[in-house]
Amino acid sequence: MTGTTPAVVRAALEEAHRRGWAGLLTATARVTRDLDLAEECVQEASATAIEAWSTGGVPDDPVAWLATVARRRALDAVRRAMTLRRKLPLLVEPDPSPSPSEPRDTPDHRLDLVFLCCHPALAPESQLALTLRLVCGIPTADAARLLLVPEATMAARLTRAKRKIHDARIPFRTPPTAELPHRLPMVLATVHLVFTAGHTAPSGAGLLQPDLLDRAIELGRMLVAVMPDDPEVQGLLALMLATDARRSTRVDAAGALVPLADQDRSRWDRAMIEEARNRALRALRPRPGRFALQAAIAVLHAEAPSTAATDWRQIRALYDALARAWPSPMVLLARAVATAEVDGPDAALVELDRLRDDPQLARNHHLAATRAELLHRSGRPEEAVVACDRALALVENAAERDHLLVRRAVYAGIERG
Repeated sequence: MTGTTPAVVRAALEEAHRRGWAGLLTATARVTRDLDLAEECVQEASATAIEAWSTGGVPDDPVAWLATVARRRALDAVRRAMTLRRKLPLLVEPDPSPSPSEPRDTPDHRLDLVFLCCHPALAPESQLALTLRLVCGIPTADAARLLLVPEATMAARLTRAKRKIHDARIPFRTPPTAELPHRLPMVLATVHLVFTAGHTAPSGAGLLQPDLLDRAIELGRMLVAVMPDDPEVQGLLALMLATDARRSTRVDAAGALVPLADQDRSRWDRAMIEEARNRALRALRPRPGRFALQAAIAVLHAEAPSTAATDWRQIRALYDALARAWPSPMVLLARAVATAEVDGPDAALVELDRLRDDPQLARNHHLAATRAELLHRSGRPEEAVVACDRALALVENAAERDHLLVRRAVYAGIERG
């Protein structure tokens, strides 16, 4: 047992949730067969822990303690809803041992839960929503920002997905090995969204969410352990490693955003970049997919000695290939940034004009912020201020907002950029 002060109890509970949330939810859901009820049981166990640990001390294994209490709550809830004679034997019967034709264990409950959320019976948009909410604990509003949809739409997707899992009696375990490739594209997309949420928080004060970054990379390594020969699995891990190698330089000591061009590249994690490069090379053969191409772009950025010395022509060519493999307005926005470095800001602004009416980008501040910077570089400061104001009206993250305010002052001539 450890100390019992409120701060110690709170820290222990937060750490247990960070390490064990997905496992707790998965184990409880196997009893309830209902994700909403499973969440309630885990939350009740957490509330019980606050009182019990405050008086009796934090247990040696907080996650196991929470799992036991959550399971008891789940069994009690099911007993109240069903007749004991008909249902209780099924609830306490252990899972059968895996065979070649049956589900197999993955290295971690989190990956089990990802594959559950990405069941093909669910609509793709619901798969993403469910994983972000349940596996990673991302608030519904933040998940909506990540997927570029209204919060009400996101809430409706979550409700439909949970109901579908309940009504279709989808098993709460990893699918057989033969089924893994069919679910893999959505699993990869979901893990990447988790990483994206950690790389730049959709809302809040800080730019980064380190727990989500670590969680996404851990899931990426688990996927590699399960499917080591899949190029896109290698590509996703390479992409995350090459991008996260810059983590320590993306904000300054005060927490302010540091643009890529101003980051201290000598502090980037060279071991991560080297691993990313090796994995990206494996992913690019024989025919590169979405994540292999994104990884190649990230590695080029990571290996360049400076922004000016970056191979922007090759990066633009890779974005062209990526747009064919994975059509997305965000890809075209990123391509415009590369065009600005190759052909100048005016050429890039022409590309941005084609994206002006895109409904997804209309809810995202990145299009307006990029336009503002290019207008500034093109010698059109008044228009740059207008575009920056549009971005400020859309941004939710405080660190990004502060950076935009600094840039707006530059555009307005209050400061020199």
